[in-house]
Amino acid sequence: MSENMRLHDMDLPDKVVLGECWARDGLQNEANVVSTDDKVEMITRIVDAGITKLEATSFAHARYLPQFGDAEEVLRRIPRKEGVDYRGICTTMKAIERAIDSKDEGYGVDEIAMVISTSEPHNLANVNMTHDDNKRLLEEMARASIDSGHVVFGWALTSFGCPIRGDVPPEEAIAMGKWWKDVGATIIGFGDTTGSSNPLQASRFYEYMLSEGFTTDEVVVHFHDTRGWGLANSMTALTFGFTHFDTSLGAIGGQPKTGAADYHHGFAGNTCTEDLVGMFEEMGVSTGIDLEKLIAAGRRAEEILGRKLRSNFIDAGPVPHTGIVYDKKEGIVETK
Repeated sequence: MSENMRLHDMDLPDKVVLGECWARDGLQNEANVVSTDDKVEMITRIVDAGITKLEATSFAHARYLPQFGDAEEVLRRIPRKEGVDYRGICTTMKAIERAIDSKDEGYGVDEIAMVISTSEPHNLANVNMTHDDNKRLLEEMARASIDSGHVVFGWALTSFGCPIRGDVPPEEAIAMGKWWKDVGATIIGFGDTTGSSNPLQASRFYEYMLSEGFTTDEVVVHFHDTRGWGLANSMTALTFGFTHFDTSLGAIGGQPKTGAADYHHGFAGNTCTEDLVGMFEEMGVSTGIDLEKLIAAGRRAEEILGRKLRSNFIDAGPVPHTGIVYDKKEGIVETK
């Protein structure tokens, strides 16, 4: 990328794919358990709006995450539509067995996501395992997932910084991503787990990552909006040609528990789906999403959770354009 290149001179992707995380990452730390009916309604709305990648649930034991005690019931009831892929997260072999059983019974997920933190102190806090112990378990889980016909999605959390350790060298995150590829993951996520990255850091990271052999079609962009930088970091990723982004309606979720209440500060949340979709569409980058239906889904999410969420777009709505012909590269090219 030229140092003097302007945004309007860049060859941005014509279209992107958003992975909606509201039903899993979004709800994981909600204090109140959302009903199965409401989860199914929201996933149905999300699919109807045109989103084709969704985190549907977690296979964690209900004792630890009561929010997902209805995982199998949700999977039985959500719409199955050609071209729509569902993702479930697993952290134990028992969870993998449940995912495999649900697939065998005809209502499973397409992708199984697994996580390990690039920062070992964070991994110890998050899953109580060293890197070596966690890797041995994840290798077993990945083999079972692949053998059962699942796509493996490998997460390298805290790739941009750790709230316990501090700065994380990008070399360590890239090494973790390469390890995931070695064990069979075909989708890689480098997670900004507590929203510590800024656009300049993200730019340097992606330039280095691409130089190390990763491609823009195998990496999912997933920035947390803890400090309000998720949209800017996602925009940075777009300029490098990345086309797969994880977001959440209303910017909810995005902060795993670690058992240490004060280990982080600031607002926890994912990059907001509505805001990212609105921005990309305004730039001429197609998301394939019906904006009217997305706004309706965002408002319904607020009703279900009983509070105002962090979406600017559902309040302001699409930008009105009348009396002009607009081109994403040239800007206003003709007035009527």
